[in-house]
Amino acid sequence: MGQWQLQEAKARLSELVRASTEEGPQEITVRGRAAVVVISKAEYERLRNKKPSFVEFMRQSPLVGIELDIRRDRSPARKIAL
Repeated sequence: MGQWQLQEAKARLSELVRASTEEGPQEITVRGRAAVVVISKAEYERLRNKKPSFVEFMRQSPLVGIELDIRRDRSPARKIAL
C-alpha cells in the first residue's frame, strides 16, 4: 500500500488517483499518523456489495436436497473397568 503525506497528496492528486486505481489502496497520513485510505471505485463497489446471510448461503449449496444419515452411534467408545 502506498503512503502519502497530506501535503503531497494535495499537490499530486491526479497521481494519487492513478495509483489507487492501478496499484491498489493508498494511505494518506496527517502529522505522521494514518488518517484515510483512498481506494478505486471498483474496489469500493466490491466491498460495498451485500453478502448473503448464512441461511441464504447454505440454500445456495450444491448439496441442497441430499439426504444425510445422521443417526447417532450408541455403542460405547471404550470399555472402562470400574
